[in-house]
Amino acid sequence: MERRAINPWSWQDQFGFSQAIEVANHERTLFCAGQTSVDENGAPMHEGDMGAQLAQAMENLRTVLERAGFTLGDVVRLNVHTTDVDKTFESYGEVVSRLSAAGCQPAMMLLGVSRLAFPELLVEIEATAVA
Repeated sequence: MERRAINPWSWQDQFGFSQAIEVANHERTLFCAGQTSVDENGAPMHEGDMGAQLAQAMENLRTVLERAGFTLGDVVRLNVHTTDVDKTFESYGEVVSRLSAAGCQPAMMLLGVSRLAFPELLVEIEATAVA
């Protein structure tokens, strides 16, 4: 597999994402549903705590990836939906540090929404991975 980051500028590096990722000669693509701060039974966790919800959503994403034979390092696109962009941005280091530790700087988007599936949820992370 060949992966190439397309970054005409460098400002995005401080936020841990790439403007685009080109992938060639890969064998598998995994499209992950949005992962949130829920337990193994789907019950919301960490009500009102953005940092804890981001951490749990990333952990749930890692679990889904690993179950499919992928890692966080295989992520090429990450979309983050949140009910509070400011609080998410303050806690965003959780997402970026986990991706950076995995050698990953995906194309990424942060989007504010009015609400998620359950009112207790503050953030949802969806990803695309290739291997």
